[in-house]
Amino acid sequence: MVVRRDSAVGEQGPSGAKKTAKKTNASASPAVAEGAPPAAERTPPATEPAAGKSASAAGKSAPVTGKSAPARKSAKAAASPKSPEPAASPKPPNPAKPPKPESPTALVRRARRINRELAEVYPYAHPELDFENPFQLIVATVLSAQTTDLRVNQTTPALFAKYPTPEDLAAAVPEEVEEILRPCGFFRAKTKSVIGLSKALVENHNGEVPGRLEDLVKLPGVGRKTAFVVLGNAFGRPGITVDTHFQRLVRRWKWTEETDPDKIEAAVGALFPKSEWTMLSHHVIFHGRRICHARKPACGACPIAPLCPAYGEGETDPEKARKLLKYEKGGFPGQRLKPPQSYLDAGGIPAPPLGAAG
Repeated sequence: MVVRRDSAVGEQGPSGAKKTAKKTNASASPAVAEGAPPAAERTPPATEPAAGKSASAAGKSAPVTGKSAPARKSAKAAASPKSPEPAASPKPPNPAKPPKPESPTALVRRARRINRELAEVYPYAHPELDFENPFQLIVATVLSAQTTDLRVNQTTPALFAKYPTPEDLAAAVPEEVEEILRPCGFFRAKTKSVIGLSKALVENHNGEVPGRLEDLVKLPGVGRKTAFVVLGNAFGRPGITVDTHFQRLVRRWKWTEETDPDKIEAAVGALFPKSEWTMLSHHVIFHGRRICHARKPACGACPIAPLCPAYGEGETDPEKARKLLKYEKGGFPGQRLKPPQSYLDAGGIPAPPLGAAG
C-alpha cells in the first residue's frame, strides 16, 4: 500500500515542486501494480523536498538533471556575483505646517495690545503740525502733502503772520503766497489750494472751519485724511488719519491687507472703539517716524517686536538698531517748533526755525 504523501509535501514546496508531485502520483499507481519496489525503497523526486525540510535543502541532495525552473534561477543567482543594492533615497523632510490663520478675535486682541504698548512708549504723542486754531491746522495739513511736517512748520509762521485769517488769505496775491510756500515743494499747486480753501470758508462758512466731515471734504484740497486730522485735533471728534506711515505699519502688522486708504480706515476702525481712533493714529504715526521706518526698520529696538509678524525685515541687532532711531528716541529734534509741554517734559527737543539748521 502506497502512502499518498506527495501532494502534502508538494504544498510545502514551491509551485514547481507542487506540480511535479502531482504528476508523480499519477504514475505511481501503475508502478505499484506491476511490482514496483515499496515506497520506502523509492528515491524521492529531485523537486520533492522531504517532510520538515526546506525546498533549498531538497535541491542540494537532488541530481542536477532533476532541477526545476525555480531551482535553476537560484543556482544562477548564486553563481553570479551579488550586485550591491542601490542606496535608499533619503526621505524628504516633513514640510513645516503653515501657521494657522489668525482668528478675528485674536486679531482684535493683538491690535489693541499693540496700541496699549505704543501708548506707554509715546505718552506724549500728538499731531506734529504747529497750529493755534482750526484754520491754521487745516492749512498746514493741506501743505503737508509730499513733504515733511518739519518743513511745513518752518514755513507756516511767515504765512500766518501775513495772512492770519481766511479772509486775509482769500484776498492774497498768488505770487506772494507762492514765494512763502516755495520751501514746501509744489508751491504753485499748494498756493492755489490754500487760497481756494480760504475763499470757500469765507463764502460758505462765514470764515469758520466746519466741524463736520461731509462739509470738510467739500473744501478745495481737503480729503478724508485732512478732514480727520482737523476733526480729531481741532474739534476733539474721533477720526483715523491714514497717512503713508499709518498705511505701511498696519499692513506690516497684518491688521489689514487693503491698500485703498478708505478701506484701510474702515478695516482698522473695526478693530478699535471709536473713542481711541485719534490717539491710535498718533501712536502709529509716531512709531512709523521714529522706529518702524519704511526702508530700514529698527526691529532690534522695537518695543512691540514680539507682536509684529514682520519682525526681521529690518535691523535686528540691538546696537545697530538703536543707531536708526529718529527724533527724541535718537536724541534729535522733533518736527514741531512749538511742541506740547508733555513732549518737552519727556525729553523731546523742539525743531529749529527755517534756516537755523545748517
